[in-house]
Amino acid sequence: GWRKARGLRMGWRRCRGLALLLLAAVTLLLPQVRGAKDPEVYCGVCRALVAEIDWAIKKVDPKKTIQVGSFRISPDGSQKPNEISYARSETHLLELFETICSNMDDYALYVDPETQKRTYMRFAPRDSEKLGSVDFKNFKFDPENSKSLKFVCEGIVEEYEDEIISLFAHEADHVADKLCSEKSEMCDPPSQTHHPDL
Repeated sequence: GWRKARGLRMGWRRCRGLALLLLAAVTLLLPQVRGAKDPEVYCGVCRALVAEIDWAIKKVDPKKTIQVGSFRISPDGSQKPNEISYARSETHLLELFETICSNMDDYALYVDPETQKRTYMRFAPRDSEKLGSVDFKNFKFDPENSKSLKFVCEGIVEEYEDEIISLFAHEADHVADKLCSEKSEMCDPPSQTHHPDL
């Protein structure tokens, strides 16, 4: 019996140690992410998330469909499956949500050399993009920042899952503005484009 009791005690100590470590990690992260909800980070991640989902949707064969709901009965009495495009289906979007935030590893803070405007931009080229098109000298790389971008992304997906599905499923225009400015208010409303007098 004493070996079992000792084993339980050691297991409890290890478990308590892990719990304390986790608590410390969360406490350190919270002020960065939750407490001081940095609008620059949240807005940048929201827009990056929309860009990543949009890219993933465009990679799917537009002819690929998925059956949803029940069968439709045609005028001739035959039953036809109710099919929609797979790319923008809830099934595909939910699959994307599982991994999409890992793409935040490809983003970093970018400071525009002329305006000094700070935004989060993708620095890693996608499949068809060339590496030469990226201007690395104005990116600020920070491994800790990369972790918090992913954390913020997962929070946005969790909180606005229904809105994201609705906007992409209905092929809404200006999804980034609708999600990041109107629905979540993470970004300032887009400024009206001023047309110079002709």
